[in-house]
Amino acid sequence: MGSPLARVNVRADAWDLIWSFAHRVLVVNLGLAAATSPLLLALAVVSDPLGYPVFFGVLAAVVIGPAVAAGFAYLDDQGSFFRSYKRLAPRALLLSTLTLAAVGVLAADIAVLHNSMPGAALVPLLAVLGILALSIGLTMLANPDTPLRTAIYATVRRPHLTLLSLAVLAAAVVIVNQVPLAGLATVPGCALWVVQINGRIQLAGSTA
Repeated sequence: MGSPLARVNVRADAWDLIWSFAHRVLVVNLGLAAATSPLLLALAVVSDPLGYPVFFGVLAAVVIGPAVAAGFAYLDDQGSFFRSYKRLAPRALLLSTLTLAAVGVLAADIAVLHNSMPGAALVPLLAVLGILALSIGLTMLANPDTPLRTAIYATVRRPHLTLLSLAVLAAAVVIVNQVPLAGLATVPGCALWVVQINGRIQLAGSTA
């Protein structure tokens, strides 16, 4: 009896591409789970993470940036996940720290100003700046050789792709939060792949 796959009208090279992609996504998911395990454990133990913003902010900056950068590099066929982690960790750590620090300051300003007189004018601006900071950081994590000015220009040039990437990441976080084991096993690598593709489209032809 022949393979069930033989009944599906898909070429052999297409199946190879599908299996290769699935393998890379699974490896990225495993690598991300291992690299961010301190943060995942802390979130599982602490009942109110929002009550400790500094602790979780610092921990997130330390573990997420290098792990995400390694995931992007592995999806881009730049070596194994853990070799990419070792190679990219110093720069990714600095970049994620600066990005999350900027987002944290903007979020704190929004929390202080949202009920004040100038809040109606300033809060939307601060929210947009936070979105831009997060997107620029993601673009530079996914493309380590990208200069800051180019990343800023690419992010502003095609805002719909910026919002799509952030929406995909937000959805991935929600799924992982709701069904941790199944979510970690399937979602993060796919989300990073979408962000990486969007970043490439944004950077194509961008000069600053």
